[in-house]
Amino acid sequence: MAAPKKGRSASAQSKPWRSLALILIAIVALTGGMFASGHTTPRLGIDLAGGTSITLRAVPEKGQESAINKTNMNTAVDIMNRRVNGLGVSEAEVQTQGDKNIIVNIPKGTNSKEARDQVGTTAKLYFRPVIATEVSGGAATATPSPSTSGKATDKATDKATGKGGSSSSPSASASPSASASTQGRAVTDALKADSSPSASSSAAAGSPTPSASASVDPATAKLQAQYAALDCSKESVRSTAGKDAKATEPTVACGQNSGGQWQKYVLGAAAVDGTDVKKAQAVFNTTTAAGWTVTMEFTGKGTKKFGDITGQLAKNQQPQNQFAIVLDGEVVSDPAVSEALTSGSAEISGSFGQQEAQSLANMLSYGALPLTFKEDSVTTVTAALGGEQLHAGLIAGAIGLALVVIYLLIFYRGLSVIAIPSLLVSAALTYVIMALLGPAIGFALNLPAVCGAIVAIGITADSFIVFFERIRDEIREGRSLRPAVERAWPRARRTILVSDFVSFLAAAVLFIVTVGKVQGFAFTLGLTTVLDVVVVFLFTKPLMTILARKKFFANGHKLSGLDPKALGVKPPLRRTRRPAAPVDPKEA
Repeated sequence: MAAPKKGRSASAQSKPWRSLALILIAIVALTGGMFASGHTTPRLGIDLAGGTSITLRAVPEKGQESAINKTNMNTAVDIMNRRVNGLGVSEAEVQTQGDKNIIVNIPKGTNSKEARDQVGTTAKLYFRPVIATEVSGGAATATPSPSTSGKATDKATDKATGKGGSSSSPSASASPSASASTQGRAVTDALKADSSPSASSSAAAGSPTPSASASVDPATAKLQAQYAALDCSKESVRSTAGKDAKATEPTVACGQNSGGQWQKYVLGAAAVDGTDVKKAQAVFNTTTAAGWTVTMEFTGKGTKKFGDITGQLAKNQQPQNQFAIVLDGEVVSDPAVSEALTSGSAEISGSFGQQEAQSLANMLSYGALPLTFKEDSVTTVTAALGGEQLHAGLIAGAIGLALVVIYLLIFYRGLSVIAIPSLLVSAALTYVIMALLGPAIGFALNLPAVCGAIVAIGITADSFIVFFERIRDEIREGRSLRPAVERAWPRARRTILVSDFVSFLAAAVLFIVTVGKVQGFAFTLGLTTVLDVVVVFLFTKPLMTILARKKFFANGHKLSGLDPKALGVKPPLRRTRRPAAPVDPKEA
C-alpha cells in the first residue's frame, strides 16, 4: 500500500510546476506573437498620441427611425472611412459604437476643421453620363474602335435595364498607344457631343481635326488638361479627383473596374441625385443567367430624371451610352443602357458577386436615406499635451504600484516574494495583450484605459491579500503551513471568484451603456479582472504551494509573514499529572 501512496504524493507535488510551466509558455507565446507582428507597444489613443476625435450620432427624419440599422451604419462607416483617408490620413479610425454612434479618430497632422466637414455631411451620390473613359495610362474612348480588342473597362459589361427587361452587353475598346493630344481631341469632341445631339453623330463619323480643338472654350480646355494629366493608379491623385466637383458641371473621376484596374473618366453634369433613389437591393436573378443584380426604385421626380437621361444615353455609342454612379467623387459602377427606362425601376446586371452587389445596393440606398449625423463631441489634443498626459499616467501607475509593494513588504514581509512576482506577471500579460489587440481589433490605449490599468493593481493585490489572510487564519487555528495552504485555498478561491465576477460585471455594464473614451476604462478593467483570475490560479497558488515546503516559510520565520507568535498563536497547553497523595502509614 505504500507504493500507491508514494505515487499519489509525487503526482500532487508535480501539479504546481505544471501550472507555472503553462503560464510561462503562454507568456512566451504571446510575447513572440507581439514581436512577430511588429507591434511591440500598445496603440495609443488620440488623447495620448495627439489628434482629433469626433463622436457622431445618427439622427433620422421624422417617421424614418427604421433607417438607423446595422447595415446602414456600417455603410456610413465605409463612406466616412473613404473621406477621412481622402484627407491623406493612413491611420485614421472610423467605427461604430452602440446603435447610433460613430467614432472618428484622426491622428495628429490633419486639419481638424476639414476632417469635421468631411465626415459630418451626408454622402454625395450622383448619376452622371459618361463622356470618355479609359484604363488609367491608356487612351480615351469616346467611340468604339473596331480595330482593337482590349476592353476599356470591365465595368462596361454591366448594363442597366428596365426591371425584367433586356439589353445587349456592349463592348468597349482602347488603344494603349494613344498620345495625350489624342486624348484631348477625344474629350473635346465628346463634350461637344454631350452638349449637342447633332454633334454626337458628327463625333462618331470620324476623328476630330486639330482645327476643331483649337476653338475649345476655356472650361473645356481645363477639363481636357485635367483628364490628360489624371493618373488614377496613384492613391494621392484618386483622393482628390472629382471630390469638389459641382453637380451642375462636368468633371473627371476615378473608379476601379472588376479586373482591379483603375479607370479614369470624364463625366457630364449630374442628371440624377442620390436622394432620387427610393430603394435599392441586391437580388439573385433565378430567371436568367444574370446571377446577382442590383434593383433600384426611384421617387416620382427621380423616375422622370432617370427616364430622360437613359433615353438620351440609349442613342449614343459606347461609352457614351453609360452612366456613372458616383459616390463622393469616385465611380462605383458605370452600367450601359440601350433603351429609355421610364418605369421608375431599373436593374443593374453584370459580373457581380454577392458581396459586390450588396455593397453597391447599400451605397445606392444610403444616398437616399433621410439620415444625418450630429456632432456629440469633438476633442482635439496636441501631440505635446498627449505626451504629457501619457507621462502623468505612467507616473501615477508607478506610484500606485510602489505603494502596493511597500504595503506588502510591511504587512506580509516574506509573502511579498509571492505577491510582487504575481503583480509583475499580471503586468506583463496586460502589456502584451494590449499590444496585440491594437492591430487585431483596433484597441487604442487612451487615458481612461490607463486609469483602468491603475485600478487593476489594487484588484490584483486584493486577491493576494484574501489568500494570505485565509492562510493566516488556518495557522491561528493551530495548523502547520502546508495543510493551512491547502485548506485556505478553497475558501479564498470562492471569495476571489465572487469579487472578480462583480468587478467584471460592472466593467461589462459600463462598456455596454457608455460610448467614447469611457469604454476604454471599462474594457481595460474587464481585461485585467480576467487576467487576475488567471494569475492567481496559475501562478500565485502554485508558487505558494512550492514555497510552503521551504523551511523559511514552513518553520514560521519571523520575516516570513507567517510567524505564529506574530499572528497571536498560543502554544497548546500541556497536560500535567497531579502528584500522588501521600500514603498514611497507618493505612498501609
